[in-house]
Amino acid sequence: MKIYFRLLSFAKPIEKFAIPYVIATMLSIIFGTLNLALLSPLFETLLKTKKSEVEVKPAAEHLSTFDILGKFRAFVNNSIDSVGAEKTLAYVCVVIVISVLLSNLFKYFSQRIMEDLRVHTLLNFRRSVFNNVMNLHVGFFNNERKGDIISKVASDVQVVQFTVTNTLQVVFKEPVTLIVYIIMLLTISAKLTLFSLLVIPVSGFIISKIVKRLKQQAKEAHESFAKMIGFLDEALSGIKIIKAFNSSERIKEKFNQENIFYSNLNRKMVRRQQLGSPVSEFLGVLMVAVIVWYGGTLILHNEENALAPADFIAYIAIFSQVMRPAKALTDSFSGIHSGIAAGERVLELIDTKAELTNKADAKTLDNFNEALILNNVSFAYGDKQILKNINVTINKGKTVALVGPSGGGKSTLMDLMPRFHDPKEGSLVIDGHDYKDLTVESIRAQMGIVNQESFLFNDTIFNNIAFGKPDATEEEVVNAAKIANAHEFIVNTENGYQTNVGDRGNKLSGGQRQRVCIARAVLANPPIMLLDEATSALDTESEKLVQEALNNLMQNRTSIVIAHRLSTIQHADEIAVIDKGEIVEKGSHTALLAKKGLYYRLIEMQTFND
Repeated sequence: MKIYFRLLSFAKPIEKFAIPYVIATMLSIIFGTLNLALLSPLFETLLKTKKSEVEVKPAAEHLSTFDILGKFRAFVNNSIDSVGAEKTLAYVCVVIVISVLLSNLFKYFSQRIMEDLRVHTLLNFRRSVFNNVMNLHVGFFNNERKGDIISKVASDVQVVQFTVTNTLQVVFKEPVTLIVYIIMLLTISAKLTLFSLLVIPVSGFIISKIVKRLKQQAKEAHESFAKMIGFLDEALSGIKIIKAFNSSERIKEKFNQENIFYSNLNRKMVRRQQLGSPVSEFLGVLMVAVIVWYGGTLILHNEENALAPADFIAYIAIFSQVMRPAKALTDSFSGIHSGIAAGERVLELIDTKAELTNKADAKTLDNFNEALILNNVSFAYGDKQILKNINVTINKGKTVALVGPSGGGKSTLMDLMPRFHDPKEGSLVIDGHDYKDLTVESIRAQMGIVNQESFLFNDTIFNNIAFGKPDATEEEVVNAAKIANAHEFIVNTENGYQTNVGDRGNKLSGGQRQRVCIARAVLANPPIMLLDEATSALDTESEKLVQEALNNLMQNRTSIVIAHRLSTIQHADEIAVIDKGEIVEKGSHTALLAKKGLYYRLIEMQTFND
């Protein structure tokens, strides 16, 4: 229940919906029950066609204030005496029509309010999940399956939303309906009602046994669905590789196996859920049959205190409806297991804390004036040491190149600078301020990033360039594209700057994508550029254009470059050679060549790979 109430907290402010829902539902239940209770006066009117047959009933003034049915029966009897059975029948029919109209009108309002609550809850829940995902550190996504996250944000949230609101609806509406029905039954015949209520606890016990394993199966089903989403995401992302290696059948089989497992699990769950409804319905019909036999026997034998035939018909009609709220309660308890299982998965994601959070008194870095310094920086993923005792000073306006063999830790070192991670030991200092004393947002505002993997959003070229500055004018975007050597190819596309680049920019070539990414960085105009040079995978012509764009980008800026090409690094103010997580050499291009160490060997081999 603790999880349920926490999930319910996403419906706040719940009183905005709960109060009108309670009022509308109560009125709907009262009029709905009255519809059935009025069957007694209706049949009584039909049966009493002669005055001589009219039994003496208590006068309305002698009846209890709450005995509405008794008062109406007294009205019917008086009406039959005064205006006759035919007109009385018309009065009864009009009252029934009005009662049905009001019952359905209030039922509509209650359902409408509950739907508003459902939408409100889903909005809050999905927003909370997505916001927390966006706040998590970059390292979190290296360890999690993207499909699992997508499943939680899309599918699991939907399951939780329906379960929470449906259960909330059932927990109030159905018990109240049940109570009102029972009160009405007790009013008609207390003896018969006490006998008939035995079916409800028996039904509840049997249903609880049926749905006992639903929660575990629901959790397995959600996890299996997440795996399928993960397979789908990987298959779509790597479709070219799959086809290139003739692995389509193997991938299809892998997906199909998980699909079969998920389908079988769902089949078992649905069978258990569906079993609850016919069992409770059968028990209800069985009990109605017993009551018809028992009550009918009393009437046929003219037993003392036996019900009048008209009252007995109304009693059977009301009791036949008692099983509906009872069945809805058992169905909701079987469905809540799936919602709780999905809720646990989503709350696990919400409860994941961001490793990087701003201190309460964190300052804002307004600009970059002096230097970015790494002091004895060490970093590890778990027990695996990645960086060890890194010391680098990057003065304003200077270019520092990071070179070294693949796997040496260059990209990890680059990720520390925009504070995607915090070092395990040591510190990063910018303009005399420790990173931890500054807001993450203000640090990143001073930096522009061009990654080796040029990522574009499925949007127009214009919007991709303006991503870092959404209010940019068309002139600013065009100027940024010209600096990035991208303007010429952009104007030659189908719709110019309004051309959609497709999923991850796949409508553009590698060189074109990279130049759009550079234009994006140019437009943001940060004082520090972090460049994971991406020219190594390009053809010669594209490489030349991108390199020119990079050179334009680096002008009058502080630049930290992961270098792959000699042409990029030989003009750097300082080169740091990183091997096995440590800086083994540092200096200018000429000085490092003279040492004839690792840098010299790398230059000889021209294998600067990240």
